[in-house]
Amino acid sequence: MLIVFGIIILIAIVCFSVYMFALASSWTLNKPDKRPFFITTKPIVVKKILLLKGTKLIYEKQYFCEKHEQKKPLNEKDIVQISFMEGTTVNWGGVPITSIVKFYNSEMRGFSVYADFNKLNGKTRFSNLWQNCNDGLGITIEDKDDWSFNKNNILDVNSCGVNYQRYFKEDENQQRYLDDLHNELMIIND
Repeated sequence: MLIVFGIIILIAIVCFSVYMFALASSWTLNKPDKRPFFITTKPIVVKKILLLKGTKLIYEKQYFCEKHEQKKPLNEKDIVQISFMEGTTVNWGGVPITSIVKFYNSEMRGFSVYADFNKLNGKTRFSNLWQNCNDGLGITIEDKDDWSFNKNNILDVNSCGVNYQRYFKEDENQQRYLDDLHNELMIIND
């Protein structure tokens, strides 16, 4: 009887330890980003965008040895984010942007573009609509290797912040707002 009781206690301790270990991993905040990245050392063209020196390219983690900063660029198809050096922006549709982030959902072709409206020189209806969302602009595209402001590649404006999403098809106001954004985007001469 004592042996059975001891085994039950041991099993309970092991289960509790496993549970606490799993729970503790969810409590971890601000874990360092181990994804591989490369900081450009000279101007280069990536995803059909001319990037300035100091631009950070973040890649999907592919291999165990690819962690943290890389000495040379990795495969362009594995880029998940382009972040321009702090204080630097690139013009995208007449709007200064700070970063471009590939959609997390691999079934969707596109990316989100993040603006710095404090550096906006000339306002357009497109920039005003985008600024009203106060967040990233989700763009669906044809060619996943082209993140430039190529209107022939842009299929739609998928989202504008959290308030306007194509996902909510029954909400006519959201759909109309995104349609207006897309139409104004297509008028921009950039």
